Amino acid sequence: AKGFGFFQSKPSSAFSPVAVTPEELGEAWNGGKVSLPLLVDLNGKPFGRANAGVDMTFDFPALIAHAAKTRPLAAGTIIGSGTVSNKLDGGPGKPVSARGAGYSCIAELRMIETIEAGEPKTPFLRFGDTVRIEMKDRTGHSVFGAIEQKVEKYEG
Repeated sequence: AKGFGFFQSKPSSAFSPVAVTPEELGEAWNGGKVSLPLLVDLNGKPFGRANAGVDMTFDFPALIAHAAKTRPLAAGTIIGSGTVSNKLDGGPGKPVSARGAGYSCIAELRMIETIEAGEPKTPFLRFGDTVRIEMKDRTGHSVFGAIEQKVEKYEG
């Protein structure tokens, strides 16, 4: 039987500026998942609006239990759930511009384009591109602050 096939360690990445507890999420914490859309903008335009609780293969209790099988987890351990993606109508999803939930990962969109058209049309990020990632509650308030990063050439 197939189970977890993920890395149990990844390099550090960008994290939101604020951490929240499940209790602080209220009704949005449902079944061990955060049931709110993840807002991803690319160069100021909607790129993804996928709901983090929909189509999530493993809930956070399962992810934590799996990680704890091979090591002790100390206070402050960060458990990531992977890319947020929604199939919606059973297919690979649709861009926001086509009334879909969009994507949270350029590589995912490029793979779908390759499957559908034989090659990707969306470019990888280039110098000057800006990505903003944020989650808002049902009243429109930011849940844990925004991550906003611009691709810049290293001038070392």
